[in-house]
Amino acid sequence: MADVNLGQVAATVWEKVIGTKPNDNIFTSFALFKALGKDGFKESAAGGRLFEFTLEYNENSTFKSYGELETLDTTRIDVFDAARYDWKINAGTVVFSDLEELRAAGEGKIDLTASKMENARNSHMATMNRQCFSDGAGNGGKDIEGLTKIISETPTTGTVGGINRATFSFWRNKAADGGQTSADFDNLRSALTSVYNQCSRGGLTETPTAVITSRTVMEGLEGTVVAVERYEKPSATPRGFSVGFKNAAFMFKDAEVFYDEDCSPSDSAYLVNPKFLKFVYLKGAWMKLKPRVEPANQLAVVSRLFTIGNLATNNSRRLGVVFDIS
Repeated sequence: MADVNLGQVAATVWEKVIGTKPNDNIFTSFALFKALGKDGFKESAAGGRLFEFTLEYNENSTFKSYGELETLDTTRIDVFDAARYDWKINAGTVVFSDLEELRAAGEGKIDLTASKMENARNSHMATMNRQCFSDGAGNGGKDIEGLTKIISETPTTGTVGGINRATFSFWRNKAADGGQTSADFDNLRSALTSVYNQCSRGGLTETPTAVITSRTVMEGLEGTVVAVERYEKPSATPRGFSVGFKNAAFMFKDAEVFYDEDCSPSDSAYLVNPKFLKFVYLKGAWMKLKPRVEPANQLAVVSRLFTIGNLATNNSRRLGVVFDIS
């Protein structure tokens, strides 16, 4: 005889729910934010129509050798200017119907309110992390200006922060082709070394602190480990998180190597330093949760979560990319 509805077992025996919160089956590592976040990657600004970094871009060319009574060069030399960036809004909502909340008021399988809000925070972070790898052209130019634009494969073209890179060479990031010659990843280490050194000051200071790439590229680099790359135990206050082996950080020179599932293009490796790559946000507008509101014509409440900011650089030449890695 067919069951009337649920069947005797389902109607008389409770389900056993394992755990007190939903198991995450969707979100990825947000490695870009995590790898840089401990070193001042985020910076707040108290207002402003836009935000800017003051740049020192030129030498004073009046300094040179002179004869005993030769007239000194009194030409006024401009040495400062600014890179300017627009604010970008990233936001979303969480809707709870009155019926939904009243149903969840009793003994539930999970804490519905807390779980939906955690999902909202993770969704917000996931959206921003993806956009931080973009060129900012998405959604009619409303997306965050990401690494594809700031650390370009073609640094002699395009405009970043209002400065034309075709005209001003000081504002170009470093770039190198990582394509193979005869074997997989046979040029990767040399390309990374070249870009790493070019990004630094004399190879000693202002070096990249992290290499962000895809899993395929990171595994390719791991397969070429020699003396200059190493696995290290993290300090008591590590800059990032473990990769590859438990409690170990894979290093290229002095830069921690991470993969981010959102890395785009997936055959690129970005060499970055949070001193020169910043996510600048308006003060009070970093993952800001607004008070819940009740629509006048619905039995529901709406929570709003938003961030207003943008990814920016204050020194393009300290950032680099190895592209077309194979």
